[in-house]
Amino acid sequence: MEPQLLHAVTDSVATVVIHHPAKRNAMTAAMWRALPPLLDTLAADPGVRALVLTGEGGTFCAGADISTLRGSPQEAQGLAVRAEDALAAFPKPTVAAVRGHCVGGGSQLAAACDLRFAEEGALFGVTPAKLGIVYPASSTRRLVSLVGPATTKYLLFSGELIEAERALRAGLVDEVLPAGELGKRVTEFTRILVSRSQLTQAAAKEFADGRTDRDAHWAEQAGNSGDTTEGVTAFLDRRQPRFTWTTSG
Repeated sequence: MEPQLLHAVTDSVATVVIHHPAKRNAMTAAMWRALPPLLDTLAADPGVRALVLTGEGGTFCAGADISTLRGSPQEAQGLAVRAEDALAAFPKPTVAAVRGHCVGGGSQLAAACDLRFAEEGALFGVTPAKLGIVYPASSTRRLVSLVGPATTKYLLFSGELIEAERALRAGLVDEVLPAGELGKRVTEFTRILVSRSQLTQAAAKEFADGRTDRDAHWAEQAGNSGDTTEGVTAFLDRRQPRFTWTTSG
């Protein structure tokens, strides 16, 4: 099978799989280009309430396919940044499910997700210093927002890989699961996500990402949505709420 991004939607969760096992799921130029329009399609699907990004088999993503850097490294980097930005802008909750290596461009994609769950033994690294590449400013700032300037400098200056437990302590990873438990936990967690209010999630995502000009918008959405009334009523009735607000609405 050619290197590609596979996807499926099950129980309101879209799963995107980075599929290039011959090169540890390295991203080709075509794969970088394919990600933004795929995300646009999934974002517009009212049946999608959360997204999981993962890699085929036992590796998340070993980064950019180095052969793509032989022509124009700047062009290849631009493709990666556009894909990363599209993932960060996805309007619904996103989770990176990481096994094995999550390196270079793979770390860019994982960092662009809202949350990162990793299996024991996973390795994380940001490796442009090994290639003499200037890491993009936007990607550097995103990494700083997760792990702080000191750990960002450690990763970027050295290009060294860190284990999942250290990534957890640094804030790069949200949960570390025993071998064989990652899929079960991600399924369990995304089931929780799709049961919650999309209104709360969408507003929280913008606020947490630093948006400062939409307070009035979200106040209006909250006032008109009916989600708050439904949530309180369901709580008092001891039943599951049926939230109706969607990102398209």
